[in-house]
Parts: sequence; C-alpha cells; structure tokens
Amino acid sequence: MGELDIGQAEVGAMKSNVSDYSVDTYSIDGPTGQKEFSYSNTKFTQYMGYYKNISELGSAIDTKAFWAVGKGYTADKKTEAVLKKIKGWGKDTFNTIIENMVRTYQIGGDAFSEIVKDKKGRLINLKPLNPAEIKIITDERGMLLRYEQSTGFGKSVIRFEPKEIFHLAWNRIANEIHGTSTIEKVEDIILMRNEAMTDMKTVFHRYVKPLWVWALDTDDETKISAFKAKADKTVANSENIYIPKGAAEAERVSVPQYSTLDPLPWIENLTQYFFQATNIPDVILGSAKETTEASAKILYLAFQQTIEKNQLFIEENLKSQLNIEVDYEFPASIENDLIKDNKKDGAVNIDKNETTATIKENK
Repeated sequence: MGELDIGQAEVGAMKSNVSDYSVDTYSIDGPTGQKEFSYSNTKFTQYMGYYKNISELGSAIDTKAFWAVGKGYTADKKTEAVLKKIKGWGKDTFNTIIENMVRTYQIGGDAFSEIVKDKKGRLINLKPLNPAEIKIITDERGMLLRYEQSTGFGKSVIRFEPKEIFHLAWNRIANEIHGTSTIEKVEDIILMRNEAMTDMKTVFHRYVKPLWVWALDTDDETKISAFKAKADKTVANSENIYIPKGAAEAERVSVPQYSTLDPLPWIENLTQYFFQATNIPDVILGSAKETTEASAKILYLAFQQTIEKNQLFIEENLKSQLNIEVDYEFPASIENDLIKDNKKDGAVNIDKNETTATIKENK
C-alpha cells in the first residue's frame, strides 16, 4: 500500500484543457484589387433548409415579410396603374413580389428581380430570381458592373446590366457587395435549441417504449439472435412476450426524475434569445406568456420600428432603382394610444399632488 502523504498532492492542468470562448474574425467581402470582383451566395440553399425546416425561424421571417407589406401601398394613380399590371411569374401581384423579396433577403441577405420593360422603356414586370443562381460582379473599386445568372440547365450564363436587376441588399456592411442574412446571426441558437428538443424527444420516447436489459440463460448466438428479434418485436408492436421461467430476466433502463439537468428552462431561454436576436417579440406571434399590458405595448412599439425600417428600405430602393414612389403604411400603430396613456397618467399624478397640497393648506 502506498504512503498516504498529503505533501505529495499536485496541481492539475485543467486550465490548459479548457479553452476560453472566442469569436472568429470576419473578412469583409469587398474588392481586393483585381479587375473584377465577384460574389455568389453559396450558403443560400443551406439557409433555405433552415427556413423550410425550423418552424420558429420560418415564422419569424414570414412575420416580418407579412408586416412589411402590411395593408399594402399607396401611390398616385399613374404609378398604381403601372404596378397593377405587374404579374411576376404570371400569378403574382406587386405586393406578393415585394413580400417575396423581403422574405428572400432575410434568408440570404439579397433578393433579386429581373426588371422587364417594353420597347419604350416602360416598366411592365418584375420577375423574382433565385439568389443561389446569381453572381454579383464589381470592378476593382467596388462599383457594380453586372449580374450573371447560371441556371444549371446546360445553358450559357445569362448576363444582366445593373439597370436590368432590382436588387435589395439587406444590412450591407462597409464595402461588401452583398447583404447580410438574418440566419447568420441566429444559426448557433437554432442548432442548440433544436438539439435540446431532439434530446427531449428521445427521452419522451423512452418513457413510452423504455429500454430493457435482458439477461439470457444461454451463450448460443443463434438462440440470442432469435430471442432478440422476438423481444424487439414485442416493443415495436407493444405486445407481451412469454418465456419459460428462469430462461431470461429483464431490467428496465430508466433515468430517475431530477437526476439530470432539466432541459426545459434551457430550451425556454434559447427561445427567448432567438426572438431577441430576430427582433420579433413573442407577443407579436400570439404568445400566451404572461406579459403586462405596459410591457406588451413597449415591445410592440419596438417591433414597429423594425418593420418601418424594412418599409423605408423598400420605398427608397423602389425610388432609386425603378423611379417608383410608393408609401407603405404600418398595419396597426399604437403610438397615439401610448401618447394618450401618458397624458392620462400625467393628469392623475397632477391631480394627486394638487389634492395633497390642498389638504395641507386646510390643515
């Protein structure tokens, strides 16, 4: 037996085995001096996968698109006559095209539509394009030269002049020649939340169909395989199994409650982080979570600023790229209600102070 000497204690090396959290650097996608600089969104199909499969992400992106278009646009009669003729792929309207583009630039950072004009140069259509097929090309100074579309159907690349494409580049940074996807910012939260939910799904399945440890009174592989098939069939079909006494013993594998970390608060926190990162208050999505009226109004007002930013972005680009002036109205503003509430609260406080002062004077 070794000598029990406290003086032989040593300090471990845990610090060197646990690294501190760090963030990778990010290089701007801007021109680097060559004659032509190009950018293609190689992650668009991956981001589409997130949008199609992650319900809370799809809901957040759709909500912003719905609210950005809101009640539709107002414009003068001449502009309205032009926009009413725009049919997109044949069954679109101008509003559905813009809603589509808002949804698309949130997913991939950029949304593109082909500008179609008649022989007299008048706008007759906008056709949404797939960002995964579009390459943006600039000169060495970062000025836009053209767009190239590669459909992958064996056809040569289709080139578009800048004036032939309506391009919405959302949240451009510095001299980047493309927009920024909303999904980039929340990807880790999405993965952590859905991993936790998948783990919970497995746990609940194990309550319904638990694991069993079978102790078999044989080492014959043929008999073990035959019994395994029967035992697995009983679990799959939720049926009983009948075996000779003493031939096998079963022990249920289970995890006692509270013996491990409860994942539900973690999932709830990740859900909150997600909606904070996407600037969509859960009250907008109809959450039944307890929220005071005052808090709900502030959250709603903050959300209004986000939507109005999108609307201004659309309006300014329609004017600068298509020479179209429209005005998008926020669906249901509560600013006037908040002003009225503040005035009411102020009046109550004034009355209360005046009443107190009057009582003191009478005394």
